[in-house]
Amino acid sequence: MEIDQEQKEDFGVLLKQGAEARVFESTFVGRRSIVKERFSKKYRHPTLDTKLTLKRLNAEARCMTKARRLGVPTPVLYAVDQVLHTLTFEYVDGPSVKEVLLEFGANGIIEERMHDIATQIGDAVGKLHDGGLVHGDLTTSNMLIKIETNQLVLIDFGLSFTSTLPEDKAVDLYVLERALLSMHSSCGNVMDRILSAYRKSSKQWSSTLNKLAQVRQRGRKRTMIG
Repeated sequence: MEIDQEQKEDFGVLLKQGAEARVFESTFVGRRSIVKERFSKKYRHPTLDTKLTLKRLNAEARCMTKARRLGVPTPVLYAVDQVLHTLTFEYVDGPSVKEVLLEFGANGIIEERMHDIATQIGDAVGKLHDGGLVHGDLTTSNMLIKIETNQLVLIDFGLSFTSTLPEDKAVDLYVLERALLSMHSSCGNVMDRILSAYRKSSKQWSSTLNKLAQVRQRGRKRTMIG
């Protein structure tokens, strides 16, 4: 179903647009909220496009809800609209971890806050993985810090999937490690702090970190060849 301009305006203020979705700031029953719209792809057959969009919309909603049940802080999911292809969820007021770490890189690290953020990341990802969920896009842009509580909140489960394979969990961690190295190298080895917390949080950390070592090795070989 094509969404007309009036319906798009009802979503609220456009915050960003990616390859798969648009994100708006809006209100839901008087509460500040976020609306994520998965838009149609013109190059796909309309029937196939609708099926794929609905499949991904529902998968994201399920993964976000499951993560929350596992004790991983995520935005509260308010509504799923299968006609407009939207998810509506809680607005989290606070900066991304990316913004915080870039500030540390520019003006100096606040050790206590850095330790707290890294610990929360490791704890959250450990719970996620032990519950059989892989985030799929663990970057510092997809982690927010609530202003009022300093609680870490994981967002954007659009690439998430269920898996118990150590390899999948290791790749999840490797994506995060590469993001930290490319964007936040001036903050020191944040990944070591995260993995320290991950070991305490995850009962299955050993098999995952063994696989992570292999994934790193493959990554180094590809870099050398490239």
